[in-house]
Amino acid sequence: MDWRSLPSLATLRAFEAAARHQNLSQAARELNVTHAAISQHVRKLEEELGEPLLLRQGRGMAVTDAGRLLAESLGNGFATIADGVGQIRRRGQDRAVQISVTPAFASHWLMPRIGSFWSEHPEIRISINPSADLVDLRNDGVDLAVRYGDGNWPGLDAELLTDGEFVVVSHPDLVRGRQVNSLSDLVDLPWVMEDHMMERRRIVEEEGIDLDTVKLTTMQTSDLVSSAVAAGLGVSVQPRSLIEAQIEAGTVVSLHRIAQAELGYYIVTRPGAVTPNTAIFRKWLRRKGAEALTT
Repeated sequence: MDWRSLPSLATLRAFEAAARHQNLSQAARELNVTHAAISQHVRKLEEELGEPLLLRQGRGMAVTDAGRLLAESLGNGFATIADGVGQIRRRGQDRAVQISVTPAFASHWLMPRIGSFWSEHPEIRISINPSADLVDLRNDGVDLAVRYGDGNWPGLDAELLTDGEFVVVSHPDLVRGRQVNSLSDLVDLPWVMEDHMMERRRIVEEEGIDLDTVKLTTMQTSDLVSSAVAAGLGVSVQPRSLIEAQIEAGTVVSLHRIAQAELGYYIVTRPGAVTPNTAIFRKWLRRKGAEALTT
């Protein structure tokens, strides 16, 4: 199709509305433009096609034979476009909401809470994709991601879900009878950390511990680290939001808190690309995040 041979879409929309209402003022109100703008579009279209399309008749307008032919074609065409757009939107509402989260967040924060979302919204399907890899929300078909950082991801909307406080934890038996006033009191104990979480290493070292001088074992996933800590194999530093359930259950104990105000888990979406079902899930995340901060 040679689009250069067609009048502008704005001109065609203006004429279709004017012909349907047979009134320029009503067409202007529908399209939220001025009466003069509609009149100018119709006049320009008549000049381009070389035929009169509307004729003044009393306080309204009469449609010529040529105008009626064009108006019917435009009405059918716009209806077809509207139907196609509606079908795509309905598909977007019916398909599963694609959620990308880190494995640690999925295991320790999301899964213990997701049952309440399923109970509240059984009609909404959620597909949870745990991965530590970077994702492209548009190209990877992701509706919403939860990622750890400072919230600065250019071109994306990010809102804080959990605070950035870290806690140093261990099995109760590993530190039984030990007085812990600072991290320096833990340098003789074994440590376990995820091998790719370098920011946690920096946080610990800023608290005065050189991890090159302690017995440090690195593991590939947070689940392995959590299992090692729960088995009494070492001390670790974890986001409070992910470890608080184990602390409350008594399987691990909190030894030291480290505040990191600029860091946290963020809800990440693309501007203007949030489907209704995604918006419902995001609202639920916000509520659960607020509840977690008050407990």
